[in-house]
Amino acid sequence: MKLADDELAMLDGARGKAHQKAMELLVRYAEALGAERFVNTTNVAGVPGTSNPFLERYFTQPGDRYNVIYSLFDLDSDEVVEIPRMTVHACHLQGGTDPENWQTLGMKPEQLQISLAGERGAAERDIRILKTCTPYLAGNVPKRGEHCAWMESSAVVYCNSVLGARTNTEGRESTSAAMITGKIPDFGFHRDEYRYGSHRIEVEVPVESLMDWGMLGYFVGEVVGERIPVLTGRFAPPDLIHHKHFGAAAASSGGVEMYHMVGVTPEAPTLEAAFGPNRPVETFRYGPAERRRTYENLNARASDPNVDFVMLGCPHAALEQIREICRLLDGRKISPSVRLWVFTSRAVRAVADREGYTKIIRDAGGVLLTDTCSAIGQALPPGTKVAALDSAKQVHYLPAIMGIEAWFGSTADCINAALTGRWNGALS
Repeated sequence: MKLADDELAMLDGARGKAHQKAMELLVRYAEALGAERFVNTTNVAGVPGTSNPFLERYFTQPGDRYNVIYSLFDLDSDEVVEIPRMTVHACHLQGGTDPENWQTLGMKPEQLQISLAGERGAAERDIRILKTCTPYLAGNVPKRGEHCAWMESSAVVYCNSVLGARTNTEGRESTSAAMITGKIPDFGFHRDEYRYGSHRIEVEVPVESLMDWGMLGYFVGEVVGERIPVLTGRFAPPDLIHHKHFGAAAASSGGVEMYHMVGVTPEAPTLEAAFGPNRPVETFRYGPAERRRTYENLNARASDPNVDFVMLGCPHAALEQIREICRLLDGRKISPSVRLWVFTSRAVRAVADREGYTKIIRDAGGVLLTDTCSAIGQALPPGTKVAALDSAKQVHYLPAIMGIEAWFGSTADCINAALTGRWNGALS
């Protein structure tokens, strides 16, 4: 690798042990990727110093627990080092529990205390505590071309595609090291040549609703895998929420980290610009048959129409989605046999509290939660057998993780299931 003077200084220990250990990890990582240099990153989003009961029992070294976990688990260090205050813009993504509603999630007091201790350790080192999978809804909006180091697949695809910033899907170790050093390997989506499209998707049916965008994203991920789709055709320009659900679905069914929508996303003013020097490897059409098949695939994990759990907010709900949930509830009560959980970020929850939306959901019998989701927290109401979800991403993961059935449909379908205890969703 070709290291700059400041990178060599960190590697040699001139900035202290933490910088040295972080740079050693990043050099190994870069060499494994085949990167020849680093880029400066000014925006890092990860889960630094996060612990759990397993790690707390496994690591018995003395010292400040945050330093211990960060050193041994995040930096792969052979010794415990003092973790300094961060000098780059760093934020903490979602965690495993809601500190206000941990009992609702079925968490133990030990889990809550570990989570709160980790949060204090991060805050003391100037890491912003966002606790969300949607940092762009909580004030972290990088500018176009900015080099980032982000975890969380749905955030990464939004960052690259909608914002035009640059990040690969990073892990806990690389983001924690980048928070200390401000460096990340110059590889993949940091480079111009890797950001051009590979496959063309011709959309032949109208795509308008949140459900439509989730299905289209799921189809796209299935057909292109980890490549870069370029979409043209019959879709109205998506808003932020539609992008959120489209990207999350494509990242789940495939591994999409970037997409182009011609005339919509910043690096695709034209079809030619989206593909650059590339020719489409293959062209796929998304028509009525593909739409129907995608819907059936998403609902293949359910057969029992008796719903006992409705989960909304994956990725974390925007304020507009919470407002829509409240409109659909319309002062009614959910069925006694159903639990309604809505997940969002702390930042959005604070506004929902002020606007009265949290109370509307609570009065209906539901709860507005933060920081996590059922898949990340592996948390369900006791006895859950059948869920209703408006997120293609959550339908993809939750049945596999938690061993339940799950229906996919519109937000209105899900609220109807919460009110009646029955699934009556259908593809219009």
